[in-house]
Amino acid sequence: MRPFRLALLASVALLAAAPALAQTADPARLNEHTRVLASDEFEGRGVATPGEEKTVEYLVEQFRALGLEPGGPDGSWTQTAQLSRTQQSGPATIVAKTPQGEMRLERGPEVLVASDRPVERITVTDAPVVFAGYGVDAPERNWDDFKGMDLKDKVLLVIVNDPDFNAPEGHPVADRFDGRAMTFYGRWTYKFEEAARQGAAGVLVIHDDEGAGYGWSVLEGSSTAPDFDIVRENWAAERVPAQGWIQSPVAERLLAAAGLDLATLREQARSADFRPVELPGTTLSIDFGQTHANIESRNVLARVPGAERPDETVLYGAHWDAYGRATPVDGDDIYNGAVDNATGVAALLELARLFKEGAPPERSVVFAAWTAEEAGLLGAEYYAANPVWPLETTVANINIDSLLPGTEISPEIVVIGPGKSETEQWLERRAAEAGRRLIPDPAPHAGGFYRSDHFPLAKKGVPALFGVAGFTGHNAASADYVANRYHKPSDEWTRDWTMDAAAVDVDLLYAVGRDMADSEAWPAWNEGAEFEAARDASAAARE
Repeated sequence: MRPFRLALLASVALLAAAPALAQTADPARLNEHTRVLASDEFEGRGVATPGEEKTVEYLVEQFRALGLEPGGPDGSWTQTAQLSRTQQSGPATIVAKTPQGEMRLERGPEVLVASDRPVERITVTDAPVVFAGYGVDAPERNWDDFKGMDLKDKVLLVIVNDPDFNAPEGHPVADRFDGRAMTFYGRWTYKFEEAARQGAAGVLVIHDDEGAGYGWSVLEGSSTAPDFDIVRENWAAERVPAQGWIQSPVAERLLAAAGLDLATLREQARSADFRPVELPGTTLSIDFGQTHANIESRNVLARVPGAERPDETVLYGAHWDAYGRATPVDGDDIYNGAVDNATGVAALLELARLFKEGAPPERSVVFAAWTAEEAGLLGAEYYAANPVWPLETTVANINIDSLLPGTEISPEIVVIGPGKSETEQWLERRAAEAGRRLIPDPAPHAGGFYRSDHFPLAKKGVPALFGVAGFTGHNAASADYVANRYHKPSDEWTRDWTMDAAAVDVDLLYAVGRDMADSEAWPAWNEGAEFEAARDASAAARE
């Protein structure tokens, strides 16, 4: 081990208990990969741009040079992700008919509506409106907001976040979900998907700043940008015609016009006995145009085959995309994405080297560089819908999203989604050997577990591990990054960068993945996790 690495480890009392590894990550390699990927030459690694071509070529070249096998379909290095892009075009007409007369709602300041369906016009005519509580069907938590009501061709009003969000102490619903920590069911993406499963014509999430975690201006500001989705075989079953948000005061007026009170309904919705409430004499009509196009992007996949059980897979993933060229800031229009997520892709390449240079793993190890994470986790979403390697026998998905440069090794490792799966125990064991400890996400209300690339595979049942060092909530470097560089052109590599601390984190992730690859065990979701049932459904494939 290099002397300067020994000094760094000793600085946080890591060396004495550090596990013996035959290979260790090289900070210089990590730094060089990051420099290249975050350079202006790669133009911010935008999806379906010349920057994508350069990125994919670079990753394939690196994986090939390391001696890995192609991990894509039919022996290729890439999986083509078929994506759909829609964007609003022209004005929208949104009209509610109520017992007190007609209400015309304005798209933008009052209501936001869009559609993922690949059509050029969305028309919903006189659809009955139903208040559906939090829009949650969670069997493992004995919660069903729908109670078997026929919601086909109706427009649903649902509350953002979980039923127990901000519930007062002692309330029967308190901690029924995860308290201040948002669950899958609190995310607007889930509520859109569930509305489609219910056969609804539309769904509007009732916005409030605290429950959403951001103000209306954030939604309105991005509402004219294109929406992306994967190409789906059955759009009618998976996406409602119209989906979006409604300002809380506007929803209050709409309900009042039907003789209902939003505050009363909110409190009723906090009970597991809640039943949907159809607004008496109220319908909603929505009409707007949009453009549509199908585009192609690519996941890059490489593989080290297992020597004993090659049909079982440990999956590492990191997204290669950033925002490409976008709105200039101080004259700079290239969103280089150095920390987010050139660092993660650099770690992926270094992990591939460690596995290839080490003893052959007993299980196969696949390295996935995902596309279109910033557009909605779509590269991973496409893979989850079209897996190259069976999800039933994918042991776990280890996600890498953003490593901070520097030499300061954090003794704390943030677990995004703490307590959800047994993968956390694998990380905790190796971290403890290195004198480090796990801490829960310091911002659980932001729902970080549902906003990175492990999530689409988690929905299909694959246990996920997402641990990050440095982003601990009281780290000056991470606070500065989030405030001044996150998703901005200033997220750039500079000549004073070092990746010494990041290399120690990569060593940790290597040790955890190596343990999984050389084991016969199958990490499981913990009891009550949202994805437990999906994993249990494929249990026979792992016997």
